[in-house]
Amino acid sequence: MVGRLIQVAKSAYQYPLIFKQLLHTPLLQAPDQEIVYRDSRRLTYRQIGDRIGRLASALGKIGVRPGDTVGVLDWDSNRFLEAFFAIPMMGAVLQTVNVRLSPEQIAYTINHAGASTLLVNDEFVGLLEGLMPQLPKVKTLVAMSDRPSPQTGGLSFVGEYEDLLAAASPDYDFPDFDENTQATTFYTTGTTGLPKGVYYSHRQLVLHTLCELAFFGLASQQGRFSRDDVYMPITPMFHVHAWGFPWAATLAGVKQVYPGRYDPAMLLKLIKTEGVTFTHGVPTILQMLLNAAAAAKTDLIGLKMVVGGSALPKSCRRPVRSPLLLTSDRRTSVATPTPRWSSARGRAWRRRWSICALSIPR
Repeated sequence: MVGRLIQVAKSAYQYPLIFKQLLHTPLLQAPDQEIVYRDSRRLTYRQIGDRIGRLASALGKIGVRPGDTVGVLDWDSNRFLEAFFAIPMMGAVLQTVNVRLSPEQIAYTINHAGASTLLVNDEFVGLLEGLMPQLPKVKTLVAMSDRPSPQTGGLSFVGEYEDLLAAASPDYDFPDFDENTQATTFYTTGTTGLPKGVYYSHRQLVLHTLCELAFFGLASQQGRFSRDDVYMPITPMFHVHAWGFPWAATLAGVKQVYPGRYDPAMLLKLIKTEGVTFTHGVPTILQMLLNAAAAAKTDLIGLKMVVGGSALPKSCRRPVRSPLLLTSDRRTSVATPTPRWSSARGRAWRRRWSICALSIPR
């Protein structure tokens, strides 16, 4: 059945749901807001926007074309955030390579995704040296490093990430295209057989971003994520897009903090010195944070944490000193501070959810 269609003027902009639309608001409303990488780099949203354009220009220069797959092997960083935008925005496909898989599985995922270009943190050069004979589709390598000079081993790189950006134009003309164009691909952890590939369109991920902000933004206090928060991921960006929060945080224009490789001391330092108020991770990450904070005699006052991937174990509930509301089903938990006990009512809630208390005191 077809209803009454509205006739749209030929001059009207159709506004496809593609990633470049997510950058308009933060660049207008929060251009000087900070994006921090570890304790080594501070950038503004304006600078990140500039670097996204430069990355696309640099990738175009080295032969990346719409439809090509570009793999990224990195820890959580401003570079990864730039790739989250630049690669899909130019019509290419971002593969977030799960570096925690076995070498054989990493090679399988890169081959299966058809990646022809890899952006590689030089911490993974040794790994990649052993894999290159198994990667016939990979033609181009770009080195990324926190060192003054990247470690390249026996691999041939077309250049170093920062050098390529410095030599590229920030004025990349990101085109409009069909919102159902593939934007990303990633792979499961391969717990049963080989890792399974998953892919998403621009439309799917833009809608996910909007829904994520609406879901967490509508909360009056419990679990709320707003422009007043300081965001730091502790779900790897190579794992399910860090649950999509980097896109949501960017659209919201909040201060963002990227911790690189997850070192408990560095995570605690960034939480305290940068004022992190919102994060997310699996239960083992929460346990790691609680243990590290206890050992360092450091509190986590004001930190909200979305916990998912599995139900929160009892071991994470024991260090409680003030109430924290936990809503969990068999797979996902959401843990955030609350000033009082809460309870769930209703048949659907009783069937699927349980409520208990933990602590990240506020």
